[in-house]
Amino acid sequence: MALPACAVRALGPPLQPEGRAPARTTCPRRHSRVEAELAESPPGSVAASVRAGPPRGVSHGFHSRPLLDEPLKESSSLAGAARAPLFALLSRGRRRRMHDLRRRWDLGSLCRALLTRGLAALGHSLKHVLSAIFSKIFGPLASVGNMDEKSNKLLLALVMLFLFAVIVLQYVCPGTECQLLRLQAFSSPVPDPYRSEDESSARFVPRYNFTRGDLLRKVDFDIKGDDLIVFLHIQKTGGTTFGRHLVRNIQLEQPCECRVGQKKCTCHRPGKRETWLFSRFSTGWSCGLHADWTELTSCVPAVVDGKRDARLRPSRNFHYITILRDPVSRYLSEWRHVQRGATWKASLHVCDGRPPTSEELPSCYTGDDWSGCPLKEFMDCPYNLANNRQVRMLSDLTLVGCYNLSVMPEKQRNKVLLESAKSNLKHMAFFGLTEFQRKTQYLFEKTFNMNFISPFTQYNTTRASSVEINEEIQKRIEGLNFLDMELYSYAKDLFLQRYQFMRQKEHQEARRKRQEQRKFLKGRFLQTHFQSQGQGQGQNPSQNPSQNPNPNANQNLTQNLIQNLTQSPSQKENQENQKQSRGQEQNDGNTSNGTNDYIGSVEKWR
Repeated sequence: MALPACAVRALGPPLQPEGRAPARTTCPRRHSRVEAELAESPPGSVAASVRAGPPRGVSHGFHSRPLLDEPLKESSSLAGAARAPLFALLSRGRRRRMHDLRRRWDLGSLCRALLTRGLAALGHSLKHVLSAIFSKIFGPLASVGNMDEKSNKLLLALVMLFLFAVIVLQYVCPGTECQLLRLQAFSSPVPDPYRSEDESSARFVPRYNFTRGDLLRKVDFDIKGDDLIVFLHIQKTGGTTFGRHLVRNIQLEQPCECRVGQKKCTCHRPGKRETWLFSRFSTGWSCGLHADWTELTSCVPAVVDGKRDARLRPSRNFHYITILRDPVSRYLSEWRHVQRGATWKASLHVCDGRPPTSEELPSCYTGDDWSGCPLKEFMDCPYNLANNRQVRMLSDLTLVGCYNLSVMPEKQRNKVLLESAKSNLKHMAFFGLTEFQRKTQYLFEKTFNMNFISPFTQYNTTRASSVEINEEIQKRIEGLNFLDMELYSYAKDLFLQRYQFMRQKEHQEARRKRQEQRKFLKGRFLQTHFQSQGQGQGQNPSQNPSQNPNPNANQNLTQNLIQNLTQSPSQKENQENQKQSRGQEQNDGNTSNGTNDYIGSVEKWR
């Protein structure tokens, strides 16, 4: 008797465990009856296909044979569909998805079973280990208390709770952020907190010996007076950024007026129609494009006071400032700028009242500009002003005959130019370094007593840093700029020494103010304390007359103590000097009196 198709679908394929052993079911009678009916079914029926087992490639269960990846043959007729199992009626994609699903289910069951058994074995072994440790440590207590399995479970629960608390604490307080847990402090190295802006150590070893006057730079600049700040702008040193800071980022009583679309700003003194800043963004290129030291020192006084009578010109102080940069980076940046079409043809190069001739200063290129110039051609030009530009722009060119190279030998000329640039740089009111933006801001604020609104930003990625050069080209650039290399080393040493000197001076001033404040507060406290005691004694004068036989002496002692606590160190030094002078006068008087007495006694003896 053949079963209907709905019964076959309800029963499903029979499970065939390993070794073809008969599968056990919850109902043995029903299972034997179904097997008998399937055995009696004719060969071509659907029940016979069910009796044949699952189709090829379908898993038989957990202990089934390995799956075959051979594709199933689809039947093309109804007879083939009737002979094939019901699973073969599905599409090939659905059958493959069912194969993958069953395979994953079998692997997932296996993994879960292994994990469960492993955790059980681990817990069992951990329990035995902990019980052994507990019996070793608390053996007497266990023998007295007759410890049983419940105590072991309690101990295991406590240990697990402790481990869980440690894990939670690690997540809550990772690393060295938590004060209670510093597990990583011993393994990870502690970074150096004294790091400079150029990723070098801040504790440098000075190479040059400077005096206190060279390190202490504090200009008494009165913006309401007649003094003038002159900015010497060297090409490709970050001077444009610093110049914008001067006109847009300083806290002033009367800020500079900068209008949209205009390159120059109006920086007038409070209550006057006169500028206090001579720079590109305030007065423009009044002395020529990127004027150097030689041009500015002769041009600025004439431009500022040229329209006034010589007798009415005020006695001004011209405070020169500038920015320097690493010579190799500056050189590469200028080369990239020239590649884009920059020429600086508007530069006058006036020296000793005249510009240089074409024979004294030949051009490196023919045409309107030098755009597209390769680096090798840029370095091969012997008349390129980019070579040692910072030394040339900071030195007094009149000492070497301006641009006439035949005045003195080249070696002597280079020595004079370098010494002049060092001297002018040291006596400037202020200079900064492009590689130290924050320190540059700090020294400017301390020098001129002027504060910036927003802090400076250090940009370590520039156009020059994007240029990849090998060691040979870098050595050649350093050779072409050997004077700038020495000047920059000198300037960096002086700059960092000034910064450290100013920081130490600031810390000393803050410490002195704190000490004076403590002394003042202590004096006030003692004064109020003694005043309260004096008022109490004044209200009850007849209680203890013998305890205070001399109240005036106590009051004088209290006043002297309060004065010593509230006085500043300078006042104390003045009082000590006065006491010493008085003591010397008294000693002189005593010695004179003693001499007279001695002479009188000698006369009496005679």
